[in-house]
Amino acid sequence: MKSSSLTQLVDEQLHKARGASSGRGAVTVHGRQEHDLRQTVIALADGRSLGEHESPGEATLQVLRGKVRLTSGDESWEGVEGDHLIIPQDRHDLTALSDAAVLLTVATRA
Repeated sequence: MKSSSLTQLVDEQLHKARGASSGRGAVTVHGRQEHDLRQTVIALADGRSLGEHESPGEATLQVLRGKVRLTSGDESWEGVEGDHLIIPQDRHDLTALSDAAVLLTVATRA
């Protein structure tokens, strides 16, 4: 059995995000090509975004720290630590409204 400290991963990725020109840091916690489930901690410095992108398939987002806004078309959702959201299948964007980190969970096999 393998375990990880999400608190430690969030701290590490936020440190990277604050120092990166992109304002981002990310690490895969679980999954790669050999798994049907992928989980990634994504950190964004305040005001930074991922940019609009296609949905990765069936996916959820859990806010681990800070505050974020998920926008898809005319709809948007703001989430804070502890919030959970099913990611829409449409193009969407994620923006940090403060230094923030999320856990993205994606089912890679349909």
